[in-house]
Amino acid sequence: MSERAPMSTMSAALLVLADGRFPAGGHAHSGGAEAAVKAGRVTDGASLEAFCRGRLHTAGLTAAGLAAATAAGIDPLAVDAAADARTPSPALRAAARRLGRQLMRAARAAWPSPELDALAAALPRGAHQPVVLGLVARAAGLGPLAVAHAAAYEAVSGPATAVVRLLSLDPFEATAVLARLAPELDAVASAAADAAGAALVEGLDALPAPAAPLLDITAEQHAAWPVRLFAT
Repeated sequence: MSERAPMSTMSAALLVLADGRFPAGGHAHSGGAEAAVKAGRVTDGASLEAFCRGRLHTAGLTAAGLAAATAAGIDPLAVDAAADARTPSPALRAAARRLGRQLMRAARAAWPSPELDALAAALPRGAHQPVVLGLVARAAGLGPLAVAHAAAYEAVSGPATAVVRLLSLDPFEATAVLARLAPELDAVASAAADAAGAALVEGLDALPAPAAPLLDITAEQHAAWPVRLFAT
């Protein structure tokens, strides 16, 4: 973790940033869970756990790596281009930039920063959300590992919360899913932070880029639905 703030401050900032009530717009997105529920791939706690595990090790790892790289000090515009290359779905690229704009608004109120101002000016239509998240981490005094944890947690907590609404799933069961995934979440965050360190030396190709074709395909299908509960 960064040495720019004491441990208590870093822990509190991470809690604020990862709090589902932080006004960053994530509550309106299911992370692919709505399409998975409609297709019958998520029907209960066990299938939710399988869905979240797959998402964690693909989209979650990618997002955590991008966020950690930005927090480590790599040029956010270069990381944003890397995020574009890792997001083949136009619907998901658009959503990532919308979420980036919303996170930017909230973060500039909470942790004013010249780096955030510069990114907002350079990309007025929004940077990818993990890139903004990494820069927010720098503004809040958090390091690559901390923000990798936040990104990885977002990748599974959003779908879990969405499925509670979509299936009237017992919220205790959804919380238990997240608790069982905690060791894997820690491992993904560590791998992402390590990759960010490698990217400082080897370039952005060192960042993870696992594919999740079904998430991409269903995101495009979901975007065409005339009626849906979640934006993605």
